[in-house]
Amino acid sequence: MIKIYKTDQDNNLIELGINEAQSGSWFNLIDPNDEEMQKVSLVLNLDDSFLRNSLDSDERSRIEFEDGHLLIITNVPIVEDGEFDTLPLGIIFTPTSFITVCSRENKIIKSFNQDMAKYFNTADKTQFLLSILFRTSKAFLRYLDAIYKKSEKTEEDLRKTMKNKALFGLFELQKALVYFTTALKDNYMVSQKLLRLTKASSASSLLKFTEEDIDLLEDVIIENKQALEMVEMHRNILENMMDAFASIISNNLNIVMKRLTSITIILAIPTMFASFWGMNVDLPNISFMPGFLFVFIISIIVALAAGLIFARKGMF
Repeated sequence: MIKIYKTDQDNNLIELGINEAQSGSWFNLIDPNDEEMQKVSLVLNLDDSFLRNSLDSDERSRIEFEDGHLLIITNVPIVEDGEFDTLPLGIIFTPTSFITVCSRENKIIKSFNQDMAKYFNTADKTQFLLSILFRTSKAFLRYLDAIYKKSEKTEEDLRKTMKNKALFGLFELQKALVYFTTALKDNYMVSQKLLRLTKASSASSLLKFTEEDIDLLEDVIIENKQALEMVEMHRNILENMMDAFASIISNNLNIVMKRLTSITIILAIPTMFASFWGMNVDLPNISFMPGFLFVFIISIIVALAAGLIFARKGMF
């Protein structure tokens, strides 16, 4: 899918056709096919590898400059089927236009719509880029808060019952935090390189930072660093929680086995007495009529004594 937008003089976001694209236009590509990528490449005289790299789900955040075009890949957080993940978002600067490329819809790009048009300008590419990075950092913080609340709910469920479903839920959250950690570290490096990149003569025509842009970039770096610290903290908490619940499960299993062993030993005592007096050999009181009652009482007394000993030793 290709959508082309441009901010007009009244700060309204107007949609254009691909043949109507003007200088200062924003090309938004969501899961484009080969034909759509070829069209954009021809219109903007752009190497289509820049577009294809942004669609690779395993692509790391990075900056690449080639043939007068600048590619910035950042990772954005997403939620799909209740699971948290990250997704590469490609941002491409050409001498005339601004391009975003992603393999699927995401809330970061969707937030740049007609309702929010007064807060960004498609012609101001540097400010547009920093706005995307700032909202990405904020989105990570919101998702981290959601992960924290979800982990608390899972912890409450685990305190009530040690079911595998709750443990798998905790594992999924831990996996999401690993993805977030990797993405935030890469995004942090990209934001750190941006200011240095503007000093390079090869990129000065594409990226021009004003004082306001520098302040916004510093805010991006601060928010990204805060998100990274939070994800590391939540990750350590979840790891310790997983270890604690694993120990609890193992301890509960040991308690159950200990109780079953104690019960087995106690029940074996009457069985042992019954076996002795049931043998086809001469035994005391074997012909005595109340002998059965005598053996029964003795076996019960011995079993109760064994149970009392086990109880004092904490076997129950």
